[in-house]
Amino acid sequence: MRNNLFSPSQPINHSVSERVSLSASTRLEKLFRNKRKGSVTVEAAATVPLFFLAVVTLLYLLEMMAVHTAVRSSLQYAGKQAAKDTCITQMLMPSKVERDVVYAIGETRMERSIIAGGSSGMDCSASRMSVRTGIGTLNAEYQVKIPVPVFGIRPVKCRETMKIKAWSGYEKEGLSDMGNDTVYVTENGLVYHKDYHCSYLDLSIRMTHMGTVSDLRNESGGRYYPCEHCMKGNAGTIYITNFGDRYHSSLSCSGLKRTIYAIPVSEAAGKGACSKCGR
Repeated sequence: MRNNLFSPSQPINHSVSERVSLSASTRLEKLFRNKRKGSVTVEAAATVPLFFLAVVTLLYLLEMMAVHTAVRSSLQYAGKQAAKDTCITQMLMPSKVERDVVYAIGETRMERSIIAGGSSGMDCSASRMSVRTGIGTLNAEYQVKIPVPVFGIRPVKCRETMKIKAWSGYEKEGLSDMGNDTVYVTENGLVYHKDYHCSYLDLSIRMTHMGTVSDLRNESGGRYYPCEHCMKGNAGTIYITNFGDRYHSSLSCSGLKRTIYAIPVSEAAGKGACSKCGR
């Protein structure tokens, strides 16, 4: 009996151990597969909200730019209206500026925008204008709402500022004060000129030789004489002008330079009128 139990003629059955090892490996493989699926699910769950947050942020920035442009354009419109109104009233009314801004943007547009308070959220009370100079400053202050109210973030404060000048009409031709006509004078000149391109102001410098200066004449028929500043001794090459009466040995001579000033004719007292353009 004992010999029959351990007889080598009876084979050992390994099917149970093989099934056990296969089932264990299968379970491990399924476990690893489930872990990989779980990691992908976690990554997707973290990425999708970030993607939508980036899209919302981009749309919010675009809306802020649109609101900024609309307020800027409406402030320009309000500035034009204020410039015309101050010509009559001599004062700037911030409430009128605010109404013009709301009108230019559109009340319905403001109610649907991210501006806190809609049309009532626009504040132009800081707008001012100087009665003495007629120069004014328009201020439009407003707040924009944060689309995702998290962490207690308050609305963002924004402000647009613009300088304007009160419209004072125009000066009709023929009604100007002739005593304030602009004339042109030189630093050491004795006359004033009405034409900036007068030939006496345009030197038209020419180069010539010393030996021929005695035969040359200017446009008025006068002769040329040596310059008191630069002509010292004999010089080979000299410089003359069409309407001057001096010849020079150096281009840097002060007699060949013209510093022209534009002044009212009332300030040209003591100077005579130019014989060419002052008549």
